[in-house]
Amino acid sequence: MNSQHQIVLALGTNSGERLSNLEQCVHLIHQNTATVIAVSPVYETTSWGFESASFYNCILVVHSHKTPQKILKSILKIEREMGRTRSGSEGYEDRIIDIDIISFDHELVETEQLTIPHPLLTERQFVLQPLAKVLPNWTHPKTQQSVHELIQKCSDNGEYQIVGNLSAPLQAIHLEQCNYIAIEGNIGAGKTTLATKMAEDFNAKTVYERFADNPFLPKFYKDQNRYAFPLEMSFLADRYQQISDDLSQFDLFKDFVVADYHIFKSLIFAKVTLAEDEYRLYKTLFDIIYKEMPKPDLYIYLYQNTERLLQNIRKRGRSYEQEIPADYLEKINNGYLDFIKTQQNLNVLVIDVSELDFVKNQSDYITILKAIQKQLSL
Repeated sequence: MNSQHQIVLALGTNSGERLSNLEQCVHLIHQNTATVIAVSPVYETTSWGFESASFYNCILVVHSHKTPQKILKSILKIEREMGRTRSGSEGYEDRIIDIDIISFDHELVETEQLTIPHPLLTERQFVLQPLAKVLPNWTHPKTQQSVHELIQKCSDNGEYQIVGNLSAPLQAIHLEQCNYIAIEGNIGAGKTTLATKMAEDFNAKTVYERFADNPFLPKFYKDQNRYAFPLEMSFLADRYQQISDDLSQFDLFKDFVVADYHIFKSLIFAKVTLAEDEYRLYKTLFDIIYKEMPKPDLYIYLYQNTERLLQNIRKRGRSYEQEIPADYLEKINNGYLDFIKTQQNLNVLVIDVSELDFVKNQSDYITILKAIQKQLSL
């Protein structure tokens, strides 16, 4: 799973209820374009380049998998929805909202429609000052100058002052109450993708299942009867060691741990793959280990229907997974649901993602975050 892009956006407004305009714009960007990670204080600044009412400005830091061109298309749509009409005439004019892409990772983009970093950012204190508040270590991709160096050299002598603050949307989701979140799901459900996105957005340490290193996995898909028991035993040992090690290592720079599996999946898969006598032996060993394992503060199960699972498996193209039969996936799904029904002391959230695409569609990702927020507030 590729990391998300870090994008800096500048917002400005000098018409109507300026603070409300910014609040609405932040909401629409978070809902439809990209995840809003940080919001600078709101600055009131004199109009730049023309004589008019003063502006309210702020800077957003957002995360997204979208390309710069798709980000541009999305923010222009938001401007139109909020009532911005571009006259096409030369020069500056009053506006209900203005959204500019300031930077996109550390990339340089020059097309007919888009230049990144923004060509005028070094001349505008109303961009540089709030930028320094949210990204104090930011450097210009082209000149390598720090934002503080750019502030010192900026010739903009317009007046500016902080007049308020906007809340960042993620502040409403109190994940700080969690030390350990486990995201589970069937093969191809998207658990690793969601774990990665949440870890990037909420500053969490990730624990990923090391399935790719298991030498028995390709053999198992070719001959399940022969390799089921060594496969499940090796997975159990590896999951136990990995979770024990990672959860015991405190990270000063991360707020919590998010894992793309929970060790109970070992028993779920073993019940499907092992013969009855092998399963009894396996369960005896599992019960001993499970008592010693830390339990997640939140257990998220991503449910996907079998047809969608098969599509996802084909799309990601792992050769040893292409022969997985539908009935095997259905048994695994049933095993998870049976496990969830029996859990009295585990904070479980089941999310049906069969009709969601939380990578391509920002609104689908927000739907998942809202479900998590609701579960944590119970």
